[in-house]
Amino acid sequence: MNRNQYLINHYNNYDEDSRLVPKHGSVEFLTTMKYIEKYIKSDDRVLEIGAGTGRYSHALAREGYDVDAVELVEHNIEIFKQNTQPNENITITQGNAMDLSTFPDNGYDITLLLGPLYHLYTKEDKQQALSEAIRVTRPGGIVFAAYVISDGCLLDEGFHRGNINVAEYIEKGLLDAQTFAAKSEPKDLFELVRKENIDNLMSVFPITRLHYVAADGCALFMREAIDTMDNDTFELYLNLRARRFIGHFESCD
Repeated sequence: MNRNQYLINHYNNYDEDSRLVPKHGSVEFLTTMKYIEKYIKSDDRVLEIGAGTGRYSHALAREGYDVDAVELVEHNIEIFKQNTQPNENITITQGNAMDLSTFPDNGYDITLLLGPLYHLYTKEDKQQALSEAIRVTRPGGIVFAAYVISDGCLLDEGFHRGNINVAEYIEKGLLDAQTFAAKSEPKDLFELVRKENIDNLMSVFPITRLHYVAADGCALFMREAIDTMDNDTFELYLNLRARRFIGHFESCD
């Protein structure tokens, strides 16, 4: 099966539009928006690559920013359009993160690459997507790139919830028996990485890293507890996370 078809089949049957709505899902959204708002300026233009149903694109457009979005899956694009409000200055184009040839060099101040990198399975493809994101971003602009970190997934889905059999994954070669590094294929839908993999990918680009951020941190691991928090307790959790934990995952060069 074509690797894109795995993604299309998945998102045709998955409620991506609701993923960031529960309290535990909103942690990722609120954290990411916090860092976008740290850098975005009033007249900035935004490009979101792999926009899904547009949770970030619409939020920024409703704050008055000019936003262009690119998405592979037609089903997601349809929902994106349904979510568009009349006052948004926003566009959506069907396309692939590895080929943004319809977009000019240096055209955007803020570029979001929050989905494609964990659906690409070779170093070359990831670097091509990163190269395109950097190309369309003006000098001095900011690129936000998201990955799925393997150790958190293994702890949660393997040792905590038992949704995967760790011993079986090792036997099948999906986990290294010594390092527990993960190996994925397109049929697995998600490519899992570690910090050292990210460092290796980025080492070829003449850019400055501003932050590492654990966007959802422990939120998936403790999702049931977070979702049952009242609003006051949830605010306290967010404040604790912001003041005590997020900084441990940042690295300013």
